[in-house]
Order: sequence, then structure tokens, then C-alpha cells
Amino acid sequence: MSAFSVLIVEDDPTLLRVLKDNFEYEGYHVQTAADGEQGLKAALDRKPELIILDIMLPGINGYELCRRVRQTGADMPIIMLTAKGQESDIVLGLNLGADDYVTKPFSTKELLARANAFLRRHRQAEQKVVRIGRCTLDLGSHRLFRDGEEVPLTPKEFGLLAFFVRREGRALTRDDILDGVWGNEVIVTGRSVDRCVNTLRSKIEPDPHRPTFIATVRDIGYRFEILGDEQA
Repeated sequence: MSAFSVLIVEDDPTLLRVLKDNFEYEGYHVQTAADGEQGLKAALDRKPELIILDIMLPGINGYELCRRVRQTGADMPIIMLTAKGQESDIVLGLNLGADDYVTKPFSTKELLARANAFLRRHRQAEQKVVRIGRCTLDLGSHRLFRDGEEVPLTPKEFGLLAFFVRREGRALTRDDILDGVWGNEVIVTGRSVDRCVNTLRSKIEPDPHRPTFIATVRDIGYRFEILGDEQA
């Protein structure tokens, strides 16, 4: 793997050392910070390709750090570490610009695998043709093919599928999706998202009742994932 740069912001010195050692072993260039102010300065000055961010930090907390980073237009993946498991805490982090969350205690191997996948996908995000199992999505011509045959898409279905593809691997709330696909339209709710997801599943999933690509994230929304990095 070509070396990626990662910033780890964590105030627990033992966990910070464990994460630093493991990411360095995987070939990452690792920067660390033990509080929110140091983390924010490092994020803005050094512009890492990935941020691993604890929520409960002294000084500036992880939510505020994430918000300020996103305000600058920076789009590197941000994975939040949290001891909290409540839906409201997770949704707040995602709505402020985090891409995913990991609840403590967690497997370091799982965190590394998710980080590696995010970074590969982030570098591939601008590609024009994407393989999704038996389907091929052409982002340039707004066309979807399954086994070589074109599958008709409504503008909203294409918009939702393109939104998912460009955010592969991220846990997305229904509000995220509404803002990104429906925009300022009135009289739309989370049910509009669910209905559109169901029609998309009928068009791209091998078995729409047991979805492979568009997974439901309980109490949050959805995560789109192309298993096995088929598009790499």
C-alpha cells in the first residue's frame, strides 16, 4: 500500500500509542494529538488524508473539531471514536461531517480495515464508470446497465445511486441523503428516502430482500458498500 497520512486525535495515552503503533506498522505516516486544540491545528496545518477522532477531548471536543475542519472545505475521511452508543450522539457526529463511527471498545484490526477501505475509495471517488456487482453505472451519461442491458432510472434514483457511490462506506443519515439528493424540495421526508432505496434495491441487488450493496444502518439510515472492492 502506498503510504497514507493519518492524524489520530485521542486523549487516552495508552490507546493513542496502540493506534499509532498499529497504523505505523501498516505503513501510514502518523501524526498524533492529545487534545482538541492540538488536533485542530494539526488537521488544518498538515492536511492529513484521514483523521481518527475521539469525541470526548479536553478543550475543543471532537464534534467541534469535525465541524471546524469541514467549514474549511476539507473532505478527508473522518472516523469518530466514541464511548457513547446513543443514536443521538452518533447522528450528531455524522451530521457535522464525520464519515463513520466506531464505538469503544473496538477491534484495532477492524478500524484499520475500515480506514484502508475509506482511503482507497476516496482516491477513486472521481472515476466515471463504477462496477456494482452485475451492474455498471456510468456517471457521465447517467445510465445504469445490468448484464449489458440498460436499466431505466428516474432522475431521483440516479441522484441517490450517484450520492451513495461517491460516499461509499459511509454511514449516512436520512437527513444527509435528503439534503444531498432532494435539496430544498418541500414535502419530502425520510419516507421518500426509504421508498427510493427500495426501488434502487430492486434494480441493483441480486436479492432485494437480502441487500448486498445498500445496507440499513439501524436507527441511523443507510450505508452503501461494494464488497470486495470490485471497483478497484
